[in-house]
Amino acid sequence: MPISLVLADDHGLILRGLEYLFSTSSDFAILASCINGEQALTAVRHHRPDILLLDLKMPGLDGLGVMRKLREEHDIPTKIVLLTAELNRDEALESMRLGVRGILLKHMAPALLIQCIRKVYAGEEWFEKRSVSRALDRLLCRGLDAKPELASLTPREIELVRQVASGISNREIAEQLHISLGTVKIHLHNVYGKLGVRGRVALANYARENGLI
Repeated sequence: MPISLVLADDHGLILRGLEYLFSTSSDFAILASCINGEQALTAVRHHRPDILLLDLKMPGLDGLGVMRKLREEHDIPTKIVLLTAELNRDEALESMRLGVRGILLKHMAPALLIQCIRKVYAGEEWFEKRSVSRALDRLLCRGLDAKPELASLTPREIELVRQVASGISNREIAEQLHISLGTVKIHLHNVYGKLGVRGRVALANYARENGLI
């Protein structure tokens, strides 16, 4: 079966370009094209697509607003990929808190977008390392000591650190991020190793001391 998509972008030229891009491959099926967040929300509720490709910056209900509303509806399995011209620290961290599975900048090659959608559909994540992840690392280290261990964390690991520091249990983290409890434990094991801490209490203290929450 083809990967079902809902597309949302308030710029008509970009939306038409996305429609053309995905129509050239037989393994995609576009269920709806939306010009604002309200339409995107309605389309996802109605069609329940595999992937929502969502513009971050839209008038009215923006991409983060759409994600917040969908997050409240636990029965919708749609995975979300953000497509944006730019991304600041707060937007990046909030989108990960809300469970985004991919972030791609609009200036990247169309072939990368196709690859991103296929990987997210397969259960992987996509945070384009040459732009999004690197920019996020710089932002996280701004005003800190630019510690190399912080820059080694992936976006997903950063979000787990923030959630642990907020007192959220592993099981709750798994439910919020739509991953298994075992995957949460693996992520945390990797984080402990990268940051040189032992256990949740030490990790929470590290996060507070280094401005991650």
